[in-house]
Amino acid sequence: MATLGEARFPSPLGTRGYRFVDDGGVLATSDARELETIVGRGEAPAAFEAAGPRSRIAFDPARVTAGIVTCGGLCPGLNDVIRSIVMTLTYVYGVPRILGFRYGYAGLVARVGHEPMPLTPDRVEHIHETGGTLLGSSRGPQDVGEMADRLGELAVDILFAIGGDGTLRGASAIAGELARRGRATAVIGIPKTIDNDLMWTQRSFGFTTAVQEAIPAVSAAHTEARGAWNGVGLVKLMGRHSGFIAAHATLASGDVNFCLVPEVPFALDGERGLLAALDARLAARRHAVIVVAEGAGQEHVRAAAEERDASGNVRLRDIGAFLRDRIRDDFARRGVPVDVKYIDPSYTIRSLPANVMDSEFCLTLGQQAVHAGMAGRTDMVVAFWNQRFTHVPIAAAVAARKRIDPRGELWRAVLQTTGQPTLGAGA
Repeated sequence: MATLGEARFPSPLGTRGYRFVDDGGVLATSDARELETIVGRGEAPAAFEAAGPRSRIAFDPARVTAGIVTCGGLCPGLNDVIRSIVMTLTYVYGVPRILGFRYGYAGLVARVGHEPMPLTPDRVEHIHETGGTLLGSSRGPQDVGEMADRLGELAVDILFAIGGDGTLRGASAIAGELARRGRATAVIGIPKTIDNDLMWTQRSFGFTTAVQEAIPAVSAAHTEARGAWNGVGLVKLMGRHSGFIAAHATLASGDVNFCLVPEVPFALDGERGLLAALDARLAARRHAVIVVAEGAGQEHVRAAAEERDASGNVRLRDIGAFLRDRIRDDFARRGVPVDVKYIDPSYTIRSLPANVMDSEFCLTLGQQAVHAGMAGRTDMVVAFWNQRFTHVPIAAAVAARKRIDPRGELWRAVLQTTGQPTLGAGA
């Protein structure tokens, strides 16, 4: 784990009876057979550094300036994390100066003109009651040299970067540039990905809220479908590359007949295609509910030339609207009546306040991030693995994307719950 060097200061927590954490590891695997194999080869099992307060810290708290930035799309819990960081820095460590950088990494570039927002406990006291982010957000990279310049001008000792894989790559680049310049600034990432697709963390904040809030949309689709002859309720949920929200909403609902995710390609036409399976379902029950993740089936709607957003992500085509129209056209061509109701709750969900589980999770993430930064860790992300909070190097967290295993337990549970057949195309 990257550090800023020797931790020279005693932690102020020592006078309050806190139990400090040593640098012991949290095992990367919890599989007993895998551990036996590793140990049998005479190797040490891979492990992550445990998160938590250390007895010695890298900074004199009374002289610390901390910064917070939120990047990328909105997600339930952003304000909760900001609030937790501010409260922990102020009341646990006594840090006197906290700056909120506005509108993502653009706020770290002086020439853009977004002045930082001073953050105090009074200012953040109630922000967790609302969705979005107090600081604003933006997508897209900024010049790493200019961002490092700004952090130096403002004498920032610890930067907390809240965002997904693009944000974390940016944070790692900032950490590298600061290290090259010889500046002892800690850069701590906090994983914000509503799709729950970041590696080496079992759960990212906003995910449980997204699943919970998807259920009313699925229930509405089910009610609409049952209220019509050959009624089809079609719900599109978030999930660009990983279908965890769609899969877990399907399991939590129990009313879904077809769940479509990016990890499992599906055919539309032919005897094993979705349209034939839907026709059979309607013939048997006269209603059906389909949940589709936004990144599913892109091979059916892909444009000739890819478009990208400011973060470099490929712009996805609307698989939900495509399926709605294709189902209507196919049944109309065969003279079979069908009533399709399409629901897309994506922006409603991502702008909501966090639910109670996410609020608690965000509180702890913020606390652990502060402990890591004060201890002089850098170029890392606070994660949750094997039921423990951990320190994960950013390079490991963004090396790959966490996805549903089509042969794993989660997808098997989805298939058992929906009863959907294999839909061709390698499904």
